[in-house]
Amino acid sequence: MGAAGSKLEKALGDQFPEGERYFGLENFGNTCYCNSVLQALYFCVPFREQLLDYYSRNKNGADVEDNLLTCLADLFTQISSQKKKTGVIAPKRFVQRLKKQNELFRSYMHQGILTNETRCLRCETVTARDETFFDLSLDIEQNSSITSCLKNFSSTETLNAEDKFFCDKCCSLQEAQKRMKIKKPPHILVIHLKRFKYIEQLGRYKKLSYRVVFPLELKLSNTVEDADSEYSLFAVVVHVGSGPNHGHYISLVKSHNHWLFFDDENVEMIDESAVQTFFGSAQEYSSNTDHGYILFYERLASENKS
Repeated sequence: MGAAGSKLEKALGDQFPEGERYFGLENFGNTCYCNSVLQALYFCVPFREQLLDYYSRNKNGADVEDNLLTCLADLFTQISSQKKKTGVIAPKRFVQRLKKQNELFRSYMHQGILTNETRCLRCETVTARDETFFDLSLDIEQNSSITSCLKNFSSTETLNAEDKFFCDKCCSLQEAQKRMKIKKPPHILVIHLKRFKYIEQLGRYKKLSYRVVFPLELKLSNTVEDADSEYSLFAVVVHVGSGPNHGHYISLVKSHNHWLFFDDENVEMIDESAVQTFFGSAQEYSSNTDHGYILFYERLASENKS
């Protein structure tokens, strides 16, 4: 990224953030999705700081197991300790480990809590079950927004006919109403838009290019008991391509009030206004195939709210 790196440094000039590093990631063949998510995670500053601290505490431990967490901590440390401000790094060790295991480092991710509430329509008893979550997968509709998708996520569903609910109090199957609510909002909210849908008539998955507006500032008041949950967008993983079985992934990242475009080895500055070009297509057939796929929001501290 030599020329591109110097171009980025020139673009930022005196505004280049003190101590920050902007490095592209080498593509090892079909690792663009991995690279895009890694960039989003690296610029999730609380997560990055936790991993750098983890690395510094465990770097001399001979008995520390080589796992996904240690490999990611090692990669983040490599990036943050570079003498150059920009460049390219090969995340080879992490990619190799990722191919072996996919379920570790969850304790370091920021969890939220969902409450699954079911109300028996005969005795009115409410059964609530809590479960942790690391991301929310949302169904999408044409010309919609994240707010409307979240409302649909928490909408009430009636269980009847073959889907009746077994009520412990009635000791029998009963009609019931069910809904999902966010009980504890996470510090980092990751939203996955379900852009790939199985179409029975076609017998295959199809990409939904729907236009879904995702705001720079998001309020979760419509789904959470705590009405003051406000979030700021800091990263977007974008799928580029017309179908689910081919295409490319890039990421947009906000760092120190600047928006950056990461495409494997290449890193460029973009205007904040460019983020909205990745909302999706208002018409089904469009030449634009670059669509927001995974959104990363950070919860705003109370004192930052206006």
